[in-house]
Amino acid sequence: MEKACININELINVYSNAQGSIYQSDKLNCFYIDFGGKFARYNCISLQKLKKVIEDIDIEALLLNTHRADFELVTFNGCEHIYLLSALEIVALKDLLQGTFTMFKLNHMVNDCLNRLVV
Repeated sequence: MEKACININELINVYSNAQGSIYQSDKLNCFYIDFGGKFARYNCISLQKLKKVIEDIDIEALLLNTHRADFELVTFNGCEHIYLLSALEIVALKDLLQGTFTMFKLNHMVNDCLNRLVV
């Protein structure tokens, strides 16, 4: 629903994989995750919290536990979005978030090098 209110051309694609994408909106100072059929808005802190929650999921234990389904309900305090993810979706979202934060670090390093050359 929120996707229809946003001009997709104003968003910067930070990172994508086969299952989804993360976009940055400089105008609205936020990020959008397009994953699993859901288009969700996050601020910087919430995106970091989501990354931590996803990284803390023990995929091996999830797959080896025969007493419950291979799904995980993902949410955290202060977040209005809830994901019900299979083990494969967790791996894909983990890759998406790790790739995004790698791009952030790379961008910071490039800007740092360019600023050193100018000074």
